[in-house]
Amino acid sequence: MGDMAASKSKTASKYARGTRSYTMSRIRGKDTSIERVVRSYLFAHGMRFRKNDKRYPGHPDVVLPKYRTIVFVNGCFWHMHEGCSKHSMPKTNTAFWRAKLQRNRERDRRQHDELRRMGWHVIDVWECELGKATRESRLDRLVEQIVDGGADARSDGDAARTPVCGSGGTMNAAKNAAESRT
Repeated sequence: MGDMAASKSKTASKYARGTRSYTMSRIRGKDTSIERVVRSYLFAHGMRFRKNDKRYPGHPDVVLPKYRTIVFVNGCFWHMHEGCSKHSMPKTNTAFWRAKLQRNRERDRRQHDELRRMGWHVIDVWECELGKATRESRLDRLVEQIVDGGADARSDGDAARTPVCGSGGTMNAAKNAAESRT
């Protein structure tokens, strides 16, 4: 009887059978709350755009043809935002999740490169950058990036993944770059 209780506690899950699958199925790929925040802000600042345009690689969250700019609003977990507190590898089925999230990252990199070759400026906005403490400054900077033709947008995929959570790393780097240009 003791062995049975021990084996049962090893497999005990936070969720009842089937609940985890249902929970994960409810996570949407478009029109997320963070996407709505970004789109609402851009619209309020007079920017008109197309959303989730299937004509472009990756079906970008925001396409601004007037500015030749594309904005992706990324969840830190799903797009493996390195150094971010919102991204951590799940403790169960680790091999599956590592492969899945790595594929997401590689796909993002390929799509960004293809869009740049097509002449688009590509800007990533991370979920952690839209926290209450940093939201306003990040959205202001996003508008500046768009109007300036993506001047602060990173040219390579790795730099775009610079941690920003709590450290202000990307924001301070952008501020310093803007000051050095003037």
